[in-house]
Amino acid sequence: MTLHADARAVLDAWTAPDTGQEELRRSYLDHLDAHGDAMWRTCLPGHLTASAAIVSADGSRVALVLHRVHRMWLQTGGHCETEDTTLGGAALREATEESGIRDLALLPEPVRLDRHAVPCGGGSLHLDVQYAAVAPADAVLVRDPDESAGLDWFPVGSLPEPSDDSVRALVDAAVHAHRRATAAN
Repeated sequence: MTLHADARAVLDAWTAPDTGQEELRRSYLDHLDAHGDAMWRTCLPGHLTASAAIVSADGSRVALVLHRVHRMWLQTGGHCETEDTTLGGAALREATEESGIRDLALLPEPVRLDRHAVPCGGGSLHLDVQYAAVAPADAVLVRDPDESAGLDWFPVGSLPEPSDDSVRALVDAAVHAHRRATAAN
């Protein structure tokens, strides 16, 4: 299965939590159907990306990166690469690269979607598929200066500024998904 086919299967199977997320889900599927290159940054007017909010093992903290260009605290994530075979794998790769945490556990399905304008590729759209990743209890953050200007843990109820509403919504969704997964085990 190609990355494009995996993304379509993931979004086709995902149950959106509300009407706004359902509208985004359908628009992502339409975009995939219209663009064979929808997974790559060269696809304009937009392309799918994968990201993850990294939640601590006890669900009390989230790891965020200080984006070097935007100077905002954001979740880990970014563009899909040719070696990625699944959308979840792309999110996990980005989370591992940007946080330095090994043995992250990616929850199996997305927790939300977010479409936003970005300056890559001449000002295109990121159609971001957002996951939750759970860090092991002994996780230590290791910042790669090529990846971000900062990296730290923050209490889930007290996110740093500057951040934005999409980060807060993702953290909330990731924490709830982590709690559901913990309760099910």
